[in-house]
Amino acid sequence: MKDTDKITVGQLGETLACQYLLRLGYRIILRNYRTKLGEIDIIAEEQGTLVFVEVKSRRGHQCGHPFEAVTPAKCRQISKAALLYLAETGREGSPARFDVVAISFAGEAAPVIELAQNAFELCYGG
Repeated sequence: MKDTDKITVGQLGETLACQYLLRLGYRIILRNYRTKLGEIDIIAEEQGTLVFVEVKSRRGHQCGHPFEAVTPAKCRQISKAALLYLAETGREGSPARFDVVAISFAGEAAPVIELAQNAFELCYGG
């Protein structure tokens, strides 16, 4: 797969994830929050809780299930970016959690979208 294919699959995955989350009642606040510490794909709010969402999209499962790509190192990177976002927006005391949306594309079939709420805890160090 070419790098441009990966970007296209990733962008499509994020768009589908946003649509899916909206249908579930999430309010999308921001997409692609980038800092020197890392990136958060989607920042949303659901029932008063701030939700930091990582989206993993795959064509098939040759490289494993999309959830498997959320490694401990990735969790630390997302956590650091989330802490920075909370500090920048003055929301340090707000309830928050980390969700992961996995999207699997397989040929002509409709993509399979899975949501893991509270997928991991805030991670420090390492």
